[in-house]
This record gives sequence, structure tokens and C-alpha cells, in this order.
Amino acid sequence: MKLETIADNWQELNKNYLMQELARIQKKLYDKIASTEQPSIKAQSFDLDEIELSKLISSFAVEIISDRFDLSPFEKDILLLCAGMELDRAWGLLCGQAQGSDATNYPTFSLALSTLDSAHWDALTPNAPLRHWRLIELQNNSNSLTTKELVIDEQILHYLLGIRHLDERLTGLLDLVTNTPSLVPSHQKIVDKLAQIWLQTAGIPIINLYGQDSSSKKAIAAAISEKLQLDLYTISAEILPSDTSQLYLFKCLLERDWLLNQSAFFLDCDYWENNERSKDILVSLLLDNLRCPLTISSQERRRERHKSLITVEVKKPTTQEQRLLWSESLGDIIPEYNGKIDTLVSYFNLNLPAIESVCLQLKSTENNGYNHSDLNDRLWQMCRTQARPHLEQLAQRIDSNVTWEDLILPESELNILRELATHVRHKEKVYHHWGFAQKNARGLGISALFAGASGTGKTLAAEVLGNELQLDVYRIDLSAVVSKYIGETEKNLKKIFDAAEGCGAILLFDEADALFGKRSEVKDSHDRYANMEVSYLLQRIESYQGLAILTTNLKDDLDRAFLRRIRFIAQFPFPDFSQRSAIWQRIFPLNTPTQDLNFEKLAKLNVAGGNIRNIAINAAFLAANSQESVQMKHILQAAQSEYSKLEKPLTDNEVKGWI
Repeated sequence: MKLETIADNWQELNKNYLMQELARIQKKLYDKIASTEQPSIKAQSFDLDEIELSKLISSFAVEIISDRFDLSPFEKDILLLCAGMELDRAWGLLCGQAQGSDATNYPTFSLALSTLDSAHWDALTPNAPLRHWRLIELQNNSNSLTTKELVIDEQILHYLLGIRHLDERLTGLLDLVTNTPSLVPSHQKIVDKLAQIWLQTAGIPIINLYGQDSSSKKAIAAAISEKLQLDLYTISAEILPSDTSQLYLFKCLLERDWLLNQSAFFLDCDYWENNERSKDILVSLLLDNLRCPLTISSQERRRERHKSLITVEVKKPTTQEQRLLWSESLGDIIPEYNGKIDTLVSYFNLNLPAIESVCLQLKSTENNGYNHSDLNDRLWQMCRTQARPHLEQLAQRIDSNVTWEDLILPESELNILRELATHVRHKEKVYHHWGFAQKNARGLGISALFAGASGTGKTLAAEVLGNELQLDVYRIDLSAVVSKYIGETEKNLKKIFDAAEGCGAILLFDEADALFGKRSEVKDSHDRYANMEVSYLLQRIESYQGLAILTTNLKDDLDRAFLRRIRFIAQFPFPDFSQRSAIWQRIFPLNTPTQDLNFEKLAKLNVAGGNIRNIAINAAFLAANSQESVQMKHILQAAQSEYSKLEKPLTDNEVKGWI
């Protein structure tokens, strides 16, 4: 057989070699019982000369196992003794005869010690390769160690026959990465660097990829594995065994699969590490003891314990890389959109899979006959949708179609809000094209404080800005974010800002008073950490690429130093008579049937816009129940209910002459 055809026939040659080795072990059994019977397993012949065969032997499965698990000749023969039991029905009878008992018709250590060459007792110990690597298992059918039944592991048996697969105890816990995604240049540099370090490092390094871009970290790990010709399996840290004995078995099986199949592993710790302290201890224990290729993915850089890590931060593609990706992807779909790519990139910090997903959806939409203007709008909405998932679990998204016409405020305050919208709309041009970002990178975040009593329109104003700028608005209740435990408030805030960085969202922090009261004199550690929480939030607001809005009912209670770091401050006054009249004229949708409403009389109700909205909705339900149009009598009944809730009297002057 020619050498170039050997690889194509490896399976057959491997089986022949295995049969030859089993025949050798079987002959020893026959010699043990001094039998003249002919062996049931026949040694196979090879259509190779001795030189060709000697070059090939090291590639056969039994020799690979022997080499990689450092088996002695005696341990290798024990493994073959157990394999023969699975492959030949006559093997059990032979084992019984060799041990002088028909009942002991299976391999044992006693049989191996008395039959095989170069026997040594320490092959039986738990730390020796056969038992440490679970190549064989001891069945509990005897009280004596040497007479327990020896059974070959199923994965090892299949491997000897040339069939490679994942151990069934790992099935469902590990997922094979079947394809390597494309990478942007900055991520490819990480791959090249880490692969080179890997090849030059003595031992097996553990890599920690940290950052918010989970899919890019996985793609980098897949590319490194492909470069090193390793199969990559992903493991979710959430399914790690919860006790140390099971974790030790899990570790052993991972290391065994690395030695058998040249596998590498990607441990995903992105979504639980801040909340599950006990699980983090198990991960640390695994990292300290694991001896196989592992990449661990985390949101934050992991602290080193007993074993050093190669740590690399993975950021989303650079602005220039995103521009290029959008340009290449959109060129055939919306050619004229290329001039607006800078705006797209300035709002949505998306990675490669997200951009590819959006363009794939857009391509499908294009085939449905949409014009380019419609495609532009759909592209923007798709980007908003693509960027949402991480923030959806941390904050409440507010959907609204309100416009400037729905916002009743003094002209001076409306001008502040319009100026705020202008800053958001043109930030890319001013910061990057005109060079302000290069001159001073600090304080580029756009922040605003909306101050006013409850119901005066602060949240409504945020909704108007979101609708005007076509951006999502997320409401964050600061009173729920603030924690009494030291350091937890910063962690909660960090989660929110990290999740928001890629979606260009407007962050609306309600109840800023919960955190931004006047900083007190530091008297104890709690005062010091409370001030640190304020400083941390201000720092993140100033660096946030989108718009951050804080609301407060008590502006005078806020720290003056804090107010100086807010770019826009809008005061939402209690509406006067004319403003209340304007609110009433706009409060009912066009489809709502109304009859004989007197807005001048309604404006006498001395309540804020939020209360007016409540009264209007309640009146609509009363009218619907009566199968009538909304009338003054329904509004009167609803107003009485609202005033009762406010614990204030409804005066005759406010409702005189209504009905």
C-alpha cells in the first residue's frame, strides 16, 4: 500500500492493529490456562512493509491513548484486556477459566497481575492513569479491590475503534462551535497575538476575554481554536456542577477530551458573575486546577488567584470599522445611505453579527418593493430593535407618539428642550468632524435635569424628545437602583450604562433626589460611599454617548456642585390657567367622542397636567360605561375621584356652572 493512500485507509488499518494487539493479550490468557484451543481473535495482516508500518503505528488509537495518558506497557495491556471483553463474546469464558472460576468471567486486577507482562501494583491506585482518567471503571461486585470487575469506558472503547465523540456525561453541557464567524481587523489582531502567545508559552495558558461584546469574544475564541487546529466547545457557567466532587469529575472529563480529541473550551460567565458568589468560587476553583485550553468570557476582568491569566479586553468594533461594515453591507441595498453612515454609527454601537443581521433583514425587506425612503426608516428602526435586548431587562422602555404640540410649557423652557434635541442630533458633526472630541474627550455626554412638581410634564418631555429624535426612551427608577450595601449602587448603575452604550437610548433617571441630595460632611464610611455613588453616576453621565435625563421634584435640595456638571436644566412649572386650558384642548384623542366640553371651565381645575390626563381617562371610561360621549358630568365625577386621591378639596369655584 502506498503511503499517500494510508490516510484514506486509516480506519481499516487502525482496526487491524487493534485486533493484532487483542490477539496478543488473548494468547496470554490461553497461555495462563495452558489451553490448546485456537484464539477466537485473529491477528490481522498489513499490506505494508516494516518501515511503513513503523511510521504509522504512533497514529493508531491505542498508541495515542497510551502516549497521551502516559500509560505503562502493563497499563496499556489492562486497557486492551478490558476492550477484548467488549469485542469478543468468548472473552468472558476465557477470563473465568484463567481465574479458575466460571463466576469470575470478567477482567480483574488479579487476572492482570498474574497474566500480563511487567505487572506493577501501583497501576491499581486512584491516582494512576487508568483510574484517574476514568479509562476503566471498577464495578462494585466484590469486596476485594483486586477481584472487582474492570470495565472500559465507553468513549475510550469507541476511540480505540477509531470513532471519536464527546463523552455522554458532557453531552448537553457543551456545545460545539461549528463555524468561525468573520472578524474585524481589531479583533483579528487579538487572535493573532493570543495564538502567538499560546504557541510560545510553556504549559497551557488560560485566556480571559472581558468586555460587553459577548458575541465578539466567542468569535475570537473560535478563531484562535481554528488557528491552532482545535475543536471549540462552549460551556455556560450557569450549568457548572454545584459541588466540588462533581466539579472534579467535570474537570477530568474536559481534560480527557482535550487529550483525546484536541478540544478547547469557552466558558461563558457573562450573565451571572455579579450575583452568584458561590458559583464564582466554583469557577475560580476550576480555573486554578484545569489543565486544558480554556478561554473564559466575563463582563469584568477576573482577578487572578493561584493561576495567572492572559487577560485581554474585547471592545466592539471601532467607529471606523463600523463605518466600513455599514458601507460594504448597505452599498447594494441603499446606495445613497452611505452619506448618512456617520449618523448611524454615532447613535448605534453595534458589533459585526448585529450589523450583518440588520442588513440581512433589510435585504429581505428590499425585495418586498419598498422605496429607498422607506428603507432608510426601516433601517433606523431595525437598529433600534437590534440594540435593545441588553437594556430591556434593566429598565422600562417607554413607547410614545407624542409631539411638541402635546407639550404645554413656557416658551423659554420649550426652547431649552429644542436646543437639547439639536445637541443630540448634531453631536457627531461637532464632536468628531469639527474636532471637539479630539481636543478634549471629557464631558462629551449630553445631560439634562428636568425639575418640577409631579405631573408637570417631565416624563412627557422625555417622550417628545425620543419621538423627535427617533430614539428609545428608558426609564430608570433611581430609588430602586440605590442599594444600602456598599458598592452595589455603582454595580447597578454600571450595568445600566454598559447595556445602554450600544443603543443610543435616552436614559430617564426618575427620582434623582434618591441619590443626588446635598452631599453631607463625611462622618463615617457610609457617608463617604454615598458621595462616591454620586461621583460615579456623574462620571458615567459625562462619558455616556447618548442623552441622560434626570428628574427631580426638589431642585433646591440638589448639590450645587452637581448642578454645575449638568449641561441643560429645564424647569417645569405648575401650569397656569391658559396652559391648563391648552392641555385640556389636547388631552382627548381625535377618535374620542366628546360633547359640549367647556375648556375655559375645565381649566379652572387647579391641577397639573398629569392629573388632567388621569381625569380625562377616567371620564372616558365613565362615558363608555354609560354609552355616551364624554361630557362635563363625566369629567366632574372623574375630577371628584382624582381630588379625593390627592386629598384636596374640590372647590365650588373650580366646578361652578359645569352642569
